[in-house]
Amino acid sequence: MLATLGPMAETAFALYLFGRNGDIAFHQWRRSVRAGLGKDAARYTALSQQFRTLYELPVAFADAFTQGTDPTHEASADVRRSTELLADLCQVAVLPHWPMIRSNLDGAREAWGRVAIAHGVERLLSSVHPKVRWRSPVLEIRHGRKRDIHLDGRGLLLCPSFFLSEQSCAFLDAVGENGVPALVFPVKAAAKGDFWGPAEHDEQALGALVGHTRAAALEALADGCSTGELADRLGISLAGASKHAAVLRRSGLVTTSRNRNTALHALTPLGKALLRSCEPFVAPAPRALANGVPQQRVRPLRLGGVGADVARQAV
Repeated sequence: MLATLGPMAETAFALYLFGRNGDIAFHQWRRSVRAGLGKDAARYTALSQQFRTLYELPVAFADAFTQGTDPTHEASADVRRSTELLADLCQVAVLPHWPMIRSNLDGAREAWGRVAIAHGVERLLSSVHPKVRWRSPVLEIRHGRKRDIHLDGRGLLLCPSFFLSEQSCAFLDAVGENGVPALVFPVKAAAKGDFWGPAEHDEQALGALVGHTRAAALEALADGCSTGELADRLGISLAGASKHAAVLRRSGLVTTSRNRNTALHALTPLGKALLRSCEPFVAPAPRALANGVPQQRVRPLRLGGVGADVARQAV
């Protein structure tokens, strides 16, 4: 599992969103990008609306998804121009926010990695998106054109994306240096809502962090945990733990992902830096957990077992 396909691939997904008015989580982002592009905003809006489906993006911007790894390939003038346009958009629409976006995607990868470790790959595949269903030995993706894809042992790369809308997921035939098939799915909308807020909102959220309980919550989240586990570690109610996690998330210190009815929290790089810079706070002794799960190390996930079977896309 990768955390991201990179800024240029995210910019391709961002271009697709830019010319469409859906997904309320990106309304303020669109306004700021239009202001940054100035007179070029109309050109990018028109370019965005030329794409009817997500599956046209890897064709138009191949280098964004393969990272231009073939030194013997000489791109045509049209491909070079498309890459230049995308790079210009990346400078305005993605790179100013990239540290926060990358932190969010890292948190999503860690959270889904914990799902795979705790519940297995089958549960992971059935949970990443409503349009994805695992019916052994077939992975069904109800999005895009209808076709059967035989992986033939190549494996399947899983990767979250910040600029995919909640309703979308995408199967890409080949990404990266080795041309591995990839399933790209969106991070949860709740993780995007505070990214584009004004500075005053961030200051208010950070001001709410004063006090030992939230400092102890940061300490308790150093290894990541669910809301219920956070409540146990702090010796407080579930509602109280949820409230503290929400304030930490709005402050950019914690990222939250959801697996069915369970919210999983992990520190962002900013949260880890703040924790290292503060005097240590000792959290209250945890209450005994009926179903305690020992701390485990998240490792990169490769779905080799799926490789010999079929990934199926259906309308």
